Amino acid sequence: MAIKLFKNSRVRVRWAALAVGLSLGLFSRCSAQVTGKLRVIVLTDIEADPDDTQSLIRFLLYSNQWRVEGLIATTSIHQQHRVAPESILKVLAAYKKIQPNLLLHEKGFPTYDELRLKVKHGLAVYGMQGVGEGKHSEGSDWIVKVLDAPDDRPVWVTVWGGTTTLAQALWTIRQTKRPAEAERLYKKLRVYTISDQDDSGPWIRRNFPSIFYIVSPGYNYTYATWLGMSFPYPGSNKDIVSNAWLASNIQQGHGPLGAAYPDVAYGMEGDTPSFLGLIDNGLDDPEHPNYGGWGGRYEYYLPGFRDSNVGMFKRENWPADEPETRAIWTNADDSVYVATDKTGYTGNQLTIWRWRTAVQNDFAARMAWTTKSFGACNHPPVPALAHADHLTVHSGETFHLNAAGSSDPDGDSLSYLWFQYPEAGTYKGIVSFRPYASNLYDLPVTAPVVDSVQTIHFILAVTDKGTPPLTRYKRVIVTVLPR
Repeated sequence: MAIKLFKNSRVRVRWAALAVGLSLGLFSRCSAQVTGKLRVIVLTDIEADPDDTQSLIRFLLYSNQWRVEGLIATTSIHQQHRVAPESILKVLAAYKKIQPNLLLHEKGFPTYDELRLKVKHGLAVYGMQGVGEGKHSEGSDWIVKVLDAPDDRPVWVTVWGGTTTLAQALWTIRQTKRPAEAERLYKKLRVYTISDQDDSGPWIRRNFPSIFYIVSPGYNYTYATWLGMSFPYPGSNKDIVSNAWLASNIQQGHGPLGAAYPDVAYGMEGDTPSFLGLIDNGLDDPEHPNYGGWGGRYEYYLPGFRDSNVGMFKRENWPADEPETRAIWTNADDSVYVATDKTGYTGNQLTIWRWRTAVQNDFAARMAWTTKSFGACNHPPVPALAHADHLTVHSGETFHLNAAGSSDPDGDSLSYLWFQYPEAGTYKGIVSFRPYASNLYDLPVTAPVVDSVQTIHFILAVTDKGTPPLTRYKRVIVTVLPR
């Protein structure tokens, strides 16, 4: 019932949200091409829960894919009077031992010394009590410095705890910069917060409406998309996030970084979705959260109000929820048919758990890179397209999706799967494949008959037969024109 009510509220506000988004120029900004490595800052309430350490270890295994601009220890609703930068340094010490071996597999992994200089801390103060005159910290000053650098690339701030340190940085910018210059810095920001873990997140969204912001709002995590990372939802692969799987594939016999990976307390890596969508896998497009990928799928609208302070989440010392004042990138539903269950599932968490097997296999493979030679490990396949990744066709026209030229660096045999991602496009109908798409690198498709211009997203998943099997993707966006 709650899901139904949520979906209805989304429908009511979608057109209003679209107007707001266009007025802010967010959609046009998201379409801009971003070149070079993504710039990433992590805000973490490390030590509030073992999952921050878990997420940091996975983050470091992909750190060659982006420019790490900051690793900042913060507070949160679960750790209100402590920050623990020393715990970040402890994980980096384990990374230092295996970083040379990672370079045998891919280039670009930053050194320990480079990363150590990026470790900062916010105030050991909770929420908006830490924002305002005289509340600056090493962490908030560092965020301002990163944003103010002569680099036009967006800065992704992945928030695993509270947003107090980011809020103070924004407060400082507003107080010290001319309005036009401040607005330029705000528009560099791409914020993904793991729900709201203090009252500064809603404050940021109210006071800085031009900031690109992804969140399942509120303190009640029941409806949060990020739960799809590891929670045992019906239809999801539960085995691959179990303690037994983690012990075998991550913790034991995988060197110092694997040994540093702590056991699960509440849930495995609840913070990891904040950066999964930044991994260069051919599927995710960080500037288009509505496209969907490993980090989930999100739509841009003004969500209806939901009170968090109820049931198991009722806490006397938690701040009250407030209605959102503007559109944000937030929960969106996907529908997936799981063949092993012969059942279809729908929900926002499955925008993450639908990819869980591929995500975990990729993690296991990279952990193996920390101790083994290139020849002893598996590496991702390299999908290719025999055509452009944007095609234009007419109603009823037959065209081909072709993955000719796909390869594998280890010489492994490849499997191909083409499928439609209906929620990512404007055309919501299902396109029939004749014959069925499984294991065909060349797929004939007949465009549906439409009476207005529509877009359809097709995904190519190429999986190798190494151990563990690894998957990479290509997305083809087909525009269908009416005749």
